[in-house]
Amino acid sequence: MTHGSNQMKGSLSFPQWKGSRCRGFTVLELLVTFGVITTLVSLILPAVGSAREAARQLQCKNQLKQIGLALHSYHDTSGCLPAGWQWESSKKSIYGWAVPLLPYLEQRAIYDQIDRNLVIGHPSNQLARSVSIANFRCPSDIVDPTFMLYKENVVSATMVPLIELPTASYVGVYGTVEADDGIPAPPGDGTFRESIPVRFAQLVRGLSNTIIVGERTMAQVPSTWMGVDYSGEDAACRIVGSAMTSPNCQLCDECEFSSRHPGGSLFLWGDGRVRILSESLDTSTYQQLARRINSL
Repeated sequence: MTHGSNQMKGSLSFPQWKGSRCRGFTVLELLVTFGVITTLVSLILPAVGSAREAARQLQCKNQLKQIGLALHSYHDTSGCLPAGWQWESSKKSIYGWAVPLLPYLEQRAIYDQIDRNLVIGHPSNQLARSVSIANFRCPSDIVDPTFMLYKENVVSATMVPLIELPTASYVGVYGTVEADDGIPAPPGDGTFRESIPVRFAQLVRGLSNTIIVGERTMAQVPSTWMGVDYSGEDAACRIVGSAMTSPNCQLCDECEFSSRHPGGSLFLWGDGRVRILSESLDTSTYQQLARRINSL
């Protein structure tokens, strides 16, 4: 048995690795590989970024369409659109056009927490002031849920905090003049006026030729759906906007419309459709689209 086992063991053979070498990548091959990977990444990343922006822009469009449906439902019920803003009894605060729309946007619970007879900073309104409504925020913008409104102070550079407010990316079209250019504000020639509701019939150029709500980035000036303390900086322009030069204008007034979408800003039209207006649109056409009337 032992002799047989020894014979069996002796008949086994194993591969000889002596003298063999494992071949690795040369420096040139590594450089070529890294070059190919870099090229692929440079091609893929912009495509992924474009696809993501397209999805965000579609979501922003849908949110504006929902606001349009709410405005039409409100108009059917009330016979007019909400005013651009309404004063509370002490004339220290204003409440924006979006507040009456909340029940039509499935936000009845928030609407019930707002007392528009009191100043916006009243403790009764504290819960509503802390609520950030996702459907009022453009997903392409870099938006904080809330922002601090500071006191308007033309004499001193000191920033005095007034009140924290929920952020919004969408503001009503006041027209072609600045809403914060005086108290009372200069008469707006757009759809959302100070304390005066507008009917669709008053959009004399037709619903399909009039923009009524547009975008504004937080970098331009933080805006809100709720309302403001009127002693705040650029108070009225926090809830309405003005079409004065062009969308996405880099050196324009803070009341102008803007977005982070490439090439322009999205607008809701009177007939409920949503379309982007190019940042290269000529000023006269842009202003005409923002007016509810044919001329000043």
